[in-house]
Amino acid sequence: MTTLTADSTTPLDGLRRFLRHLLYVMTDNPMTAVAFTLFLLIVGTAVLGPWIVPYDPLATDASRTLQAPSWQHWFGTDQLGRDVFSRVVVATRLDLMIAVTAVAIAFMVGSTLGAIAGFYGGWADRITGRTMDTIMAFPLFVLAMGIVAAAGNTLENIIYATAIINLPFYARMARTEVAVRRNAGYVQAARLSGNADWRILAFQIFPNALPPMMVQISLNMGWAILNAAGLSFIGLGVIPPTPEWGIMVAEGANYIISGHWWLALFPGLALMLAVFTFNLLGDGLRDLVDPQRRT
Repeated sequence: MTTLTADSTTPLDGLRRFLRHLLYVMTDNPMTAVAFTLFLLIVGTAVLGPWIVPYDPLATDASRTLQAPSWQHWFGTDQLGRDVFSRVVVATRLDLMIAVTAVAIAFMVGSTLGAIAGFYGGWADRITGRTMDTIMAFPLFVLAMGIVAAAGNTLENIIYATAIINLPFYARMARTEVAVRRNAGYVQAARLSGNADWRILAFQIFPNALPPMMVQISLNMGWAILNAAGLSFIGLGVIPPTPEWGIMVAEGANYIISGHWWLALFPGLALMLAVFTFNLLGDGLRDLVDPQRRT
Protein backbone atom coordinates (compact mmCIF):
# COMPACT_ATOMS: atom_id res chain seq x y z
CA MET A 1 0.00 0.00 0.00
CA THR A 2 1.34 3.43 -0.96
CA THR A 3 0.91 6.32 1.45
CA LEU A 4 0.51 9.76 -0.15
CA THR A 5 1.90 12.69 1.81
CA ALA A 6 1.23 16.34 1.06
CA ASP A 7 4.17 18.44 0.04
CA SER A 8 4.66 20.82 2.93
CA THR A 9 6.70 24.01 2.84
CA THR A 10 8.79 24.71 5.91
CA PRO A 11 9.98 28.14 7.06
CA LEU A 12 13.52 27.05 6.18
CA ASP A 13 12.46 26.45 2.56
CA GLY A 14 10.92 29.90 2.44
CA LEU A 15 14.13 31.42 3.78
CA ARG A 16 16.18 29.59 1.14
CA ARG A 17 13.94 30.88 -1.64
CA PHE A 18 14.18 34.42 -0.28
CA LEU A 19 17.97 34.26 -0.08
CA ARG A 20 18.19 32.91 -3.65
CA HIS A 21 15.93 35.70 -4.85
CA LEU A 22 17.98 38.29 -2.92
CA LEU A 23 21.18 36.98 -4.51
CA TYR A 24 19.57 37.15 -7.95
CA VAL A 25 18.42 40.75 -7.41
CA MET A 26 21.86 41.86 -6.21
CA THR A 27 23.78 40.14 -9.04
CA ASP A 28 21.31 41.33 -11.69
CA ASN A 29 22.01 44.99 -10.83
CA PRO A 30 25.45 45.80 -9.34
CA MET A 31 24.22 49.19 -8.12
CA THR A 32 21.68 47.37 -5.97
CA ALA A 33 24.51 45.40 -4.37
CA VAL A 34 26.34 48.68 -3.70
CA ALA A 35 23.20 50.18 -2.18
CA PHE A 36 22.62 47.19 0.11
CA THR A 37 26.28 47.25 1.16
CA LEU A 38 26.09 50.94 2.05
CA PHE A 39 22.79 50.34 3.82
CA LEU A 40 24.32 47.60 5.97
CA LEU A 41 27.27 49.91 6.71
CA ILE A 42 24.91 52.67 7.87
CA VAL A 43 22.84 50.30 9.99
CA GLY A 44 25.99 48.77 11.49
CA THR A 45 27.32 52.22 12.31
CA ALA A 46 24.02 53.18 13.92
CA VAL A 47 23.93 50.03 16.05
CA LEU A 48 27.59 49.84 17.06
CA GLY A 49 28.52 53.52 16.85
CA PRO A 50 28.53 54.42 20.55
CA TRP A 51 30.82 51.45 21.32
CA ILE A 52 33.36 51.87 18.50
CA VAL A 53 34.05 55.61 18.62
CA PRO A 54 37.47 56.54 20.05
CA TYR A 55 36.23 59.52 22.10
CA ASP A 56 33.19 60.58 24.05
CA PRO A 57 31.12 62.66 21.57
CA LEU A 58 30.03 65.04 24.35
CA ALA A 59 33.39 65.47 26.06
CA THR A 60 34.89 68.95 25.65
CA ASP A 61 38.57 69.87 25.86
CA ALA A 62 39.68 73.49 25.57
CA SER A 63 43.25 72.43 24.79
CA ARG A 64 42.31 70.80 21.45
CA THR A 65 39.74 73.15 19.94
CA LEU A 66 39.50 73.50 16.15
CA GLN A 67 42.28 71.03 15.35
CA ALA A 68 42.56 69.96 11.71
CA PRO A 69 42.07 66.28 10.73
CA SER A 70 44.97 64.14 11.90
CA TRP A 71 45.79 60.56 12.84
CA GLN A 72 44.64 61.32 16.38
CA HIS A 73 41.38 62.98 15.30
CA TRP A 74 40.40 61.70 11.86
CA PHE A 75 37.77 64.38 11.23
CA GLY A 76 39.38 67.04 13.41
CA THR A 77 37.84 68.70 16.46
CA ASP A 78 35.16 71.37 16.81
CA GLN A 79 35.05 74.72 18.61
CA LEU A 80 34.63 72.99 21.99
CA GLY A 81 37.35 70.41 21.44
CA ARG A 82 34.96 67.53 20.73
CA ASP A 83 36.04 64.82 18.31
CA VAL A 84 34.11 65.32 15.05
CA PHE A 85 34.50 61.71 13.91
CA SER A 86 32.92 60.40 17.13
CA ARG A 87 30.04 62.85 16.82
CA VAL A 88 29.38 61.98 13.16
CA VAL A 89 29.33 58.25 13.92
CA VAL A 90 27.10 58.55 17.00
CA ALA A 91 24.72 60.88 15.14
CA THR A 92 23.96 58.10 12.65
CA ARG A 93 21.75 56.29 15.17
CA LEU A 94 19.62 59.33 15.96
CA ASP A 95 19.09 60.42 12.35
CA LEU A 96 18.32 56.88 11.20
CA MET A 97 15.92 56.33 14.09
CA ILE A 98 14.02 59.52 13.28
CA ALA A 99 13.75 58.59 9.60
CA VAL A 100 12.75 54.95 10.15
CA THR A 101 10.12 55.76 12.78
CA ALA A 102 8.61 58.64 10.82
CA VAL A 103 8.46 56.74 7.53
CA ALA A 104 7.05 53.63 9.24
CA ILE A 105 4.23 55.67 10.79
CA ALA A 106 3.53 57.45 7.49
CA PHE A 107 3.53 54.16 5.57
CA MET A 108 1.21 52.29 7.94
CA VAL A 109 -1.31 55.11 8.34
CA GLY A 110 -1.12 56.45 4.79
CA SER A 111 -1.28 53.09 3.01
CA THR A 112 -4.16 51.95 5.21
CA LEU A 113 -6.20 55.09 4.52
CA GLY A 114 -5.36 54.97 0.81
CA ALA A 115 -6.19 51.27 0.49
CA ILE A 116 -9.58 51.74 2.17
CA ALA A 117 -10.32 54.76 -0.01
CA GLY A 118 -9.34 52.94 -3.21
CA PHE A 119 -11.23 49.75 -2.35
CA TYR A 120 -14.52 51.20 -1.11
CA GLY A 121 -14.59 54.63 -2.78
CA GLY A 122 -17.49 56.91 -1.83
CA TRP A 123 -17.18 58.98 1.33
CA ALA A 124 -14.03 57.21 2.45
CA ASP A 125 -12.34 58.25 -0.79
CA ARG A 126 -13.61 61.84 -0.58
CA ILE A 127 -12.58 62.41 3.03
CA THR A 128 -9.15 60.83 2.58
CA GLY A 129 -8.54 62.71 -0.65
CA ARG A 130 -9.47 66.11 0.77
CA THR A 131 -7.32 65.50 3.86
CA MET A 132 -4.30 64.63 1.75
CA ASP A 133 -4.96 67.63 -0.51
CA THR A 134 -4.94 69.89 2.55
CA ILE A 135 -1.55 68.56 3.63
CA MET A 136 -0.13 68.88 0.11
CA ALA A 137 -1.39 72.47 -0.15
CA PHE A 138 1.46 73.60 2.12
CA PRO A 139 5.16 73.49 1.29
CA LEU A 140 6.03 70.32 3.16
CA PHE A 141 9.14 71.55 4.95
CA VAL A 142 7.33 74.73 5.98
CA LEU A 143 4.48 72.59 7.30
CA ALA A 144 6.96 70.51 9.32
CA MET A 145 8.44 73.72 10.70
CA GLY A 146 5.00 74.94 11.73
CA ILE A 147 4.08 71.66 13.43
CA VAL A 148 7.31 71.53 15.44
CA ALA A 149 7.15 75.21 16.34
CA ALA A 150 3.55 74.89 17.52
CA ALA A 151 3.78 71.51 19.26
CA GLY A 152 7.20 71.97 20.83
CA ASN A 153 10.80 71.23 19.96
CA THR A 154 10.97 67.59 21.04
CA LEU A 155 12.15 64.42 19.36
CA GLU A 156 8.62 62.97 19.31
CA ASN A 157 7.21 66.05 17.60
CA ILE A 158 9.98 65.96 14.98
CA ILE A 159 9.02 62.36 14.18
CA TYR A 160 5.30 63.16 14.05
CA ALA A 161 5.86 66.20 11.83
CA THR A 162 8.00 64.18 9.43
CA ALA A 163 5.39 61.42 9.36
CA ILE A 164 2.52 63.83 8.67
CA ILE A 165 4.19 65.46 5.69
CA ASN A 166 4.89 61.99 4.22
CA LEU A 167 1.32 60.71 4.58
CA PRO A 168 0.04 61.91 1.16
CA PHE A 169 2.69 59.96 -0.76
CA TYR A 170 1.52 56.60 0.57
CA ALA A 171 -2.18 57.42 0.72
CA ARG A 172 -2.33 58.52 -2.91
CA MET A 173 -0.17 55.68 -4.18
CA ALA A 174 -2.07 53.02 -2.23
CA ARG A 175 -5.41 54.46 -3.36
CA THR A 176 -4.35 54.37 -7.02
CA GLU A 177 -2.87 50.88 -6.89
CA VAL A 178 -5.85 49.40 -5.03
CA ALA A 179 -8.42 51.12 -7.26
CA VAL A 180 -6.76 49.63 -10.34
CA ARG A 181 -6.77 46.11 -8.90
CA ARG A 182 -10.06 45.92 -7.00
CA ASN A 183 -11.94 44.49 -10.03
CA ALA A 184 -9.15 42.20 -11.24
CA GLY A 185 -9.88 38.56 -11.99
CA TYR A 186 -8.08 37.14 -8.97
CA VAL A 187 -10.02 39.55 -6.74
CA GLN A 188 -13.32 38.38 -8.19
CA ALA A 189 -12.24 34.76 -7.72
CA ALA A 190 -11.35 35.45 -4.08
CA ARG A 191 -14.71 37.14 -3.52
CA LEU A 192 -16.59 34.21 -5.09
CA SER A 193 -14.66 31.87 -2.81
CA GLY A 194 -16.28 33.54 0.19
CA ASN A 195 -13.40 35.73 1.38
CA ALA A 196 -14.33 38.84 3.34
CA ASP A 197 -13.47 42.27 1.97
CA TRP A 198 -10.76 42.92 4.55
CA ARG A 199 -9.13 39.59 3.73
CA ILE A 200 -9.19 40.30 0.00
CA LEU A 201 -7.73 43.74 0.58
CA ALA A 202 -5.02 42.56 2.98
CA PHE A 203 -3.93 39.31 1.31
CA GLN A 204 -4.83 39.66 -2.37
CA ILE A 205 -4.66 43.31 -3.40
CA PHE A 206 -2.22 44.97 -1.00
CA PRO A 207 0.75 42.61 -1.63
CA ASN A 208 0.48 43.33 -5.34
CA ALA A 209 0.32 47.08 -4.67
CA LEU A 210 3.37 46.98 -2.40
CA PRO A 211 6.32 47.08 -4.88
CA PRO A 212 5.86 50.70 -6.05
CA MET A 213 5.39 51.78 -2.44
CA MET A 214 8.69 50.15 -1.48
CA VAL A 215 10.45 52.51 -3.86
CA GLN A 216 8.62 55.41 -2.24
CA ILE A 217 9.66 54.18 1.23
CA SER A 218 13.31 54.23 0.21
CA LEU A 219 13.06 57.71 -1.28
CA ASN A 220 11.17 59.02 1.74
CA MET A 221 13.82 57.61 4.06
CA GLY A 222 16.42 59.84 2.48
CA TRP A 223 14.05 62.78 2.45
CA ALA A 224 13.13 62.20 6.12
CA ILE A 225 16.80 62.33 7.08
CA LEU A 226 17.16 65.58 5.15
CA ASN A 227 14.01 66.94 6.81
CA ALA A 228 15.29 66.14 10.32
CA ALA A 229 18.67 67.64 9.51
CA GLY A 230 17.02 70.73 8.01
CA LEU A 231 14.92 71.28 11.12
CA SER A 232 18.02 70.97 13.28
CA PHE A 233 19.92 73.33 10.97
CA ILE A 234 17.40 76.14 11.56
CA GLY A 235 17.12 75.47 15.28
CA LEU A 236 13.81 73.56 15.34
CA GLY A 237 15.21 70.06 15.49
CA VAL A 238 17.30 68.13 17.96
CA ILE A 239 18.60 70.29 20.80
CA PRO A 240 22.42 70.66 21.19
CA PRO A 241 24.77 69.27 22.38
CA THR A 242 23.19 66.03 21.12
CA PRO A 243 25.21 64.81 18.09
CA GLU A 244 23.09 65.25 14.95
CA TRP A 245 24.20 65.87 11.38
CA GLY A 246 22.07 68.97 10.85
CA ILE A 247 23.28 70.60 14.06
CA MET A 248 26.90 69.85 13.17
CA VAL A 249 26.55 71.34 9.70
CA ALA A 250 24.89 74.46 11.17
CA GLU A 251 27.63 74.89 13.76
CA GLY A 252 30.37 74.24 11.21
CA ALA A 253 28.94 76.74 8.72
CA ASN A 254 30.00 79.56 11.03
CA TYR A 255 33.64 78.49 10.77
CA ILE A 256 33.99 77.88 7.04
CA ILE A 257 35.16 81.44 6.34
CA SER A 258 37.88 81.12 8.97
CA GLY A 259 39.23 78.03 7.19
CA HIS A 260 37.90 75.33 9.51
CA TRP A 261 36.24 73.45 6.65
CA TRP A 262 36.14 70.03 8.34
CA LEU A 263 33.43 71.03 10.83
CA ALA A 264 30.72 71.17 8.15
CA LEU A 265 32.28 68.94 5.49
CA PHE A 266 32.25 65.57 7.24
CA PRO A 267 28.70 65.77 8.70
CA GLY A 268 27.54 66.97 5.27
CA LEU A 269 29.24 64.02 3.56
CA ALA A 270 27.61 61.60 6.00
CA LEU A 271 24.22 63.17 5.25
CA MET A 272 24.84 62.99 1.50
CA LEU A 273 25.94 59.34 1.71
CA ALA A 274 22.81 58.35 3.64
CA VAL A 275 20.47 60.06 1.17
CA PHE A 276 22.39 58.61 -1.80
CA THR A 277 22.15 55.11 -0.30
CA PHE A 278 18.39 55.22 0.21
CA ASN A 279 17.82 56.63 -3.26
CA LEU A 280 19.76 53.71 -4.76
CA LEU A 281 18.03 51.21 -2.50
CA GLY A 282 14.58 51.87 -3.97
CA ASP A 283 14.99 49.85 -7.16
CA GLY A 284 16.44 46.92 -5.28
CA LEU A 285 13.58 46.86 -2.77
CA ARG A 286 11.06 46.98 -5.61
CA ASP A 287 12.63 43.96 -7.27
CA LEU A 288 12.89 42.17 -3.95
CA VAL A 289 9.19 42.37 -3.06
CA ASP A 290 7.72 42.26 -6.57
CA PRO A 291 5.83 38.95 -6.95
CA GLN A 292 6.48 38.98 -10.71
CA ARG A 293 10.25 38.79 -10.08
CA ARG A 294 9.99 35.72 -7.83
CA THR A 295 10.55 33.05 -10.46
